[in-house]
Amino acid sequence: MMKFIHLKKWLAVFAFAMTAVFMTRTTMAATSPYVLMQQASDKLFADIKNNQAKIKQNPNYLRTIVRNDLLPYVQVNYAGSLVLGSHFKSTTPEQREKFFKAFGDFIEQAYAQVLTAYSNQNIQIEPAKEVGDKNLVSIRVNILQNGGAAPIKLDFKWRKNSKTGEWQAYDMVAEGVSMVVTKQNEWSGILRQQGIDALTAQIQKSAAQPVTLSK
Repeated sequence: MMKFIHLKKWLAVFAFAMTAVFMTRTTMAATSPYVLMQQASDKLFADIKNNQAKIKQNPNYLRTIVRNDLLPYVQVNYAGSLVLGSHFKSTTPEQREKFFKAFGDFIEQAYAQVLTAYSNQNIQIEPAKEVGDKNLVSIRVNILQNGGAAPIKLDFKWRKNSKTGEWQAYDMVAEGVSMVVTKQNEWSGILRQQGIDALTAQIQKSAAQPVTLSK
């Protein structure tokens, strides 16, 4: 039980932090991932701050903010493919399409729920480095805590699309634990015993949960 609670706490930290790393589509292709991360928090959290009245009246509006400001810049299909791992090849294109849709909805709901606890935490992004010809980049982000507590250190994994040139995030590692690997381990049993259709149905149920304000 304690392990499960710890995992939920870690996933909440992941979901909150992940929302701080995205910005508008118009600059995605030409901009360094470091610049994207630096500019992202201002946009996303400004949207949340400016819509507090609407969010209090309808917490699910946070899903709209996440859908518009975040999901277009997450490599949902790529991350989902990594989660499926060796099971990917045994699925049909139709099954994968439904899974990726459910996975995207799951991310949307999870991030929106965690954002109800946002309380103006500051985020510190490491100085930009030369990207060069790299297609994969890991960027350190510190979430600064109140009361002098040690910052939470996170490493975001970014991937450059070889066709579009767009940089998008697909994974985050906290204390050496990968989000993608975590979901692989959590869902591998269902995939192995019941198949992708059962997993997709389970994820759809989780994604359909309403967003509720933190007490």
